[in-house]
Amino acid sequence: MFAPTRDEARRFLTEAWRKFRAAEPLSTLEQRVVEIVTLHPEYHDLLEHAERSIEREWHPEAGAMNPFLHLSLHLAVAEQLAIDQPAGLRAEYERLRTARDDEHAALHAVLECLGEVMWQAQRTGSPPDGALYLDCLRRRT
Repeated sequence: MFAPTRDEARRFLTEAWRKFRAAEPLSTLEQRVVEIVTLHPEYHDLLEHAERSIEREWHPEAGAMNPFLHLSLHLAVAEQLAIDQPAGLRAEYERLRTARDDEHAALHAVLECLGEVMWQAQRTGSPPDGALYLDCLRRRT
């Protein structure tokens, strides 16, 4: 199984964006990254200047959102939605998308729940809980 380091994951995102801007061929996964990055123009400059952003730290306790983490969560959610994993995720996403009438806002709700589930798994040393993930989404309107 492929388990990239933090820097490798960040380089993958910046390289996908570079290839897109240079009109180079993209893999399917790189195309998905570009779709996600396109939703976030606030990150374009950061991705275009990888040399000064790859090693940078963002500290949540200082109110900073890690853009690489955000984009990676988007990518994870896109993959989860594509295979409806955990089962029922796609239906909950569609419910949120309809309720909010905004695809990106619905995606962000899913990202928030995924973040909560991952935090809980790290805190307890257990695998991510799919039922907890779906419960979190059901509580969102």
